[in-house]
Amino acid sequence: MGAVVLSRQKDDFYPTPEHVTRRLFDVEVFDGSVWEPACGNGAISTVAEDYGYDTVSTDLNDWGYGSNGIDYLMETKPLADNIVTNPPYILAQDFIQHAIDLGIKKHCWFLRLAFLAGAKRFNSLYAPNPPARVYVVSKRPTLWRGDEEPTGSGTTDYAWFVWCDKHKGETELDWI
Repeated sequence: MGAVVLSRQKDDFYPTPEHVTRRLFDVEVFDGSVWEPACGNGAISTVAEDYGYDTVSTDLNDWGYGSNGIDYLMETKPLADNIVTNPPYILAQDFIQHAIDLGIKKHCWFLRLAFLAGAKRFNSLYAPNPPARVYVVSKRPTLWRGDEEPTGSGTTDYAWFVWCDKHKGETELDWI
């Protein structure tokens, strides 16, 4: 018998659970507006708005929220002071590097905890630009494809990775 292989959602549309985003906003304060460049259905943007932030919501695709047809990696100017997003995992490092290159004040990325690993990533990203903080999500969330209804519990470890434009010291690790 062959293994069942579940297909990945087109362009990695996996909405971020609201409680995970709320935990980030409970511990991080942002100076200025927030840009969600992979806004999907607005899962992160609506939380940012609930916390009182002016929010710019864009996405390459039309998932029913924000401005669509906008390729974040092609933007030459920041659309807001800060970024909070759950990027397409395969492009996560490119998204982070682009935020650094754009001079974004603070940028937060919801990623698998395993994103910490790897010598190549360490040398190209973490050594020259260490994140200020990494918040491990203690209760594993489940991320469902954007076309599925959530059921069950999580089996993958996730974290919020936080970069600040002036940070060059050691990375703080904490749990939320």
